[in-house]
Amino acid sequence: MPFSLILRNARLANAGDTNATVDIAVADGRIKAIEPRISGEGESVDAGGQFVSAGLVESHFHLDKSRILDRVAPLEDRRGTDYMKRVSAVKDSFTVEDIYARSRETLEQCILNGVMHMRTHIEVDAPIGLRGFEALERVAKDYAWGVDLQLCVFLQEGWTDVPGAEANVVQGLKRGATVVGGAPRYDANGPAQIERIFALAKDFDVDVDIHGDGGYTTDDMMIWQICDLTDRMGWGGRVALGHGNKYSCLPDADVQKLGKRLAESGVAISVLPATDMFTSGRHQEHSVMRGVADANALIAQGANCSIATNNVLNPFTPYGDCSLVRIATMYANVVQRGTDKDLSDCFAMISDRPARILRKNDYGIAVGNPADLVVWPTNSPAQVIATAAQPLMGFKRGRRVFTREVATLHRP
Repeated sequence: MPFSLILRNARLANAGDTNATVDIAVADGRIKAIEPRISGEGESVDAGGQFVSAGLVESHFHLDKSRILDRVAPLEDRRGTDYMKRVSAVKDSFTVEDIYARSRETLEQCILNGVMHMRTHIEVDAPIGLRGFEALERVAKDYAWGVDLQLCVFLQEGWTDVPGAEANVVQGLKRGATVVGGAPRYDANGPAQIERIFALAKDFDVDVDIHGDGGYTTDDMMIWQICDLTDRMGWGGRVALGHGNKYSCLPDADVQKLGKRLAESGVAISVLPATDMFTSGRHQEHSVMRGVADANALIAQGANCSIATNNVLNPFTPYGDCSLVRIATMYANVVQRGTDKDLSDCFAMISDRPARILRKNDYGIAVGNPADLVVWPTNSPAQVIATAAQPLMGFKRGRRVFTREVATLHRP
């Protein structure tokens, strides 16, 4: 039987026999067979007994405001919290072409690091309007060969009593955005913004993804309102919250209570370690809090969680190489998770679990699914996280989209 690709000697997660490998045969962009030895015509690529996963999933990203560190005012106070002000000050300089160019550069780096699915948030506040949406519509189309891009429209700088703000959100939804979000923390009436987000989600039959519960006070968490609205609308499995710094300040018993409620309501949490750690604890001069929620603890109660990058090279996160694995390794270090199960769960939080948040029903290495495959220089998902591994090669719908040269040591 002719195939477009046979990826040979691939080691899959949870394969039972740790020494067993399989071949993965691809035709028409989908996996046609997974067997120990497959005969057939087509390109043959040897995975060398290395671990092979499905493409990684970024569940929370901001392509439109990546790579702007060189144009914003410098941080004058090391403990300053003016990141949003510094970003806002340069938004009027964003053009469609500028956003497209920066987003493209960032997205290419993500693909080179194994990402094949992404939800990107797009600010449509008055200083930008729909310029970011227009740019990312083009990016999604132009890079469909390497990544499936899901667009979420939201307002960063306020919604309630902001003239014309909602019109931009509605227009983005009419033009095809499949997710609506917001940043209630920066609104004159945060609870009212959350209500409005859910109302629009119902009107347009789209998913919800809200920036929320940043900070360190735990008596004012918005997650309870979000869970209530999810229950009322029957939107379980279609709602996510990004950040959740406050959850790192809860005692174990309250974390367990939160995890159970999230599981019951079907609300997912995307932990954003690089940004959450950089922006947390700026009110403290010593013993500074980490501000990174322990997603493993929430998962233990049945909740769904992901680990995501959020920002790259902007005031909220002034660094980043677009390696989602590096972010996950940093997360594991910060929340002090180091067992094989812990690290396997961390890998799931950049693959299978965020795929559920994006509602990718055909995700994973199984016959009939898209042939989105990544080869890693390790023997297990836990070892990918433990070693902050870089992928060796990746195939999107069976077509090779990147190859990484392995470093060679030149001995004397």
